Amino acid sequence: MKVTKVGTIHQLTFLPGFFPVNCYLVEEQSELTLIDTGIPSSYKGILNVITKLNKPLTNILLTHAHGDHVGSLDELKRRFPNVPVAISTRDSRLLKGDTTLDSNEPQIPIKGGIPKSLKTNPDRLLEEGDRVGSLQVISTPGHTPGSLSFLDIRNQSMIVGDAMQTRGGIAVSGQIRPLFPFPAFATWNKEMAVESVKKIEKVKPSLVAVGHGEMLIEPNLPIRNAIEQAERKLALSHLNGQ
Repeated sequence: MKVTKVGTIHQLTFLPGFFPVNCYLVEEQSELTLIDTGIPSSYKGILNVITKLNKPLTNILLTHAHGDHVGSLDELKRRFPNVPVAISTRDSRLLKGDTTLDSNEPQIPIKGGIPKSLKTNPDRLLEEGDRVGSLQVISTPGHTPGSLSFLDIRNQSMIVGDAMQTRGGIAVSGQIRPLFPFPAFATWNKEMAVESVKKIEKVKPSLVAVGHGEMLIEPNLPIRNAIEQAERKLALSHLNGQ
């Protein structure tokens, strides 16, 4: 496990040399919020960092319900039974293995590793504009129907889950990077993913922290470039009838 600290954010990276999976601990003045729980083996590393920071864990937030983001959720809930778990209302269904689509959603099969045997039920369902400590909830669907991002209003740093990736090259979710194509393969709706990253761009974040890859500091130009590249590729695929 590799730990990287920038401001109030501690990035915990598991399998950094092969298939990097990130979780984040966000420091408040006297407590910690965990964003995502990684793969099942992430549990001990997460617990070790919480212990070293010597602050109580008070919230577990999930950007979305794919297996590499909720892998150690059950273990953490057993260790911290009174710490509330929160996820979007929409992705709470995926957390239970329900991949059905609403009638008003694009009828594209939901992709990626959907949990099938999680025991933990969320304690709180999140919607756009909700607050958890210093973190503001922003709806950023596309990778999954209910993907969320979290903006730290103290410093404009933003944890975006798989809305973007930096491993293998900076990209909007759904855009294949040959050196690390897995987030693209697991993306539900590419068009919605682009619109969500436009939404992230409008916030003008000071930092963007992703599910796979290093954090982006001064991210606004890279975000703009990633959006433009994604739009070009989508336009080309539509011209080719794909």
